[in-house]
Formats: sequence, C-alpha cells, structure tokens
Amino acid sequence: MLTIGITGGSGCGKSTVSELFCKHGAHAIDADSVYHKLLNESPDMMRELRARFPEACEKGKLNRRTLASIVFSDVEALTDLNRIAHKFVIEETEREMARLYEQNAAYLCIDAIALFESGLSEICDVTIGVTAPRKLRCERIISRDGIDSMAASARINAQPEDSFYTERCDYMIENSGDMEAVENEVNRIFNIITKGPEKDNE
Repeated sequence: MLTIGITGGSGCGKSTVSELFCKHGAHAIDADSVYHKLLNESPDMMRELRARFPEACEKGKLNRRTLASIVFSDVEALTDLNRIAHKFVIEETEREMARLYEQNAAYLCIDAIALFESGLSEICDVTIGVTAPRKLRCERIISRDGIDSMAASARINAQPEDSFYTERCDYMIENSGDMEAVENEVNRIFNIITKGPEKDNE
C-alpha cells in the first residue's frame, strides 16, 4: 500500500488535496479527525489531558476551544499537548492502516498537520506539503472554526513557517484557491509516484 503523507499549516487546504487523491482511489486518514474521535473514545488520552490541562476541563469534560486558546498562546503547553496526543493518534492510525492492508487497499493518504513532529512521516512513502497565503489561511480558519481573526492569527503563529515543509517534503502544492491548478498538480504528482517520472513526461 503506497502511503502518502499530506501536511501543512492550518487553513492551507490539506483536506482538499487529500480529497483529490481520493478521486484516484486512495483511502484517507485525517489525523485531526482521529484526535477528535479519541477525545470521546480514549479514556487513557483523556486522563492525561485532564491531568495536564485542568483549566480546560469543565465538569470532567475537556473544552476544546479553551484548550486551543491555551496551547496556541503557550509554546510549552502546545508541546505538552502534542506529546500526549501524538502517541495515541499514531496508535489509532496504525490500527486503521492494518485494516486497510487487510482490504488490499492500494493507496492511503494521511492528512496530518504534525506529520513530521509526530513521527507519522516515518510510515509514509511520499510526503507532500501544502501551503497558502497567510491572509487566505486566516479567512479559511475563521470560516471553518468560527473564531475571530486574532485567534486565527495566533494559531498560524504557533505553527511552522512554509520553509519547514519545503525542506522536508518530497513535493509541495500551493493552494491559493485555484482548484483547477491544485487538481492538476495532484494529478501530476499521483502520476509520478505511481507510474514513475518517465511516464509523466510522455
């Protein structure tokens, strides 16, 4: 199973790129969705989060918006959140990959904002970074998450610069809103990684 890691900062459009690969028959695992699922289903992860972030808990439940306001304004807190969450997300991702292997899936996309930081990149055959202009990222985050521009900017500021991804990824995609251009680039990369560059140039 060819495993494609897709990464980039919030609001860059990683999910869009992942969905385009799915048009080629790829299965997709969204690490953020896995994390949110575990918030409801993993008592072990929740126990660790409550112990580290008691101020984000209300009546024993984690308030995700409060947690976000804490970690995106405190580097140490964000590091601790990642340390706790990544190990559980990796375990669940590997379980899902095992299920896909049993189904003889040919391609898999792992959509993960912390692909490299978590270690998920180590189980990927190819890595793709997605970037977008900061203003557009802010607009997307505000629309998607219902937060204000200050909170959206804080989230972006807490994440790596584009150079972090260009230095580590095998391929880069600029997602500035031109869907045709993004789809063409996804098609080009898919053709290379599945058939080889010599076929891409024919």
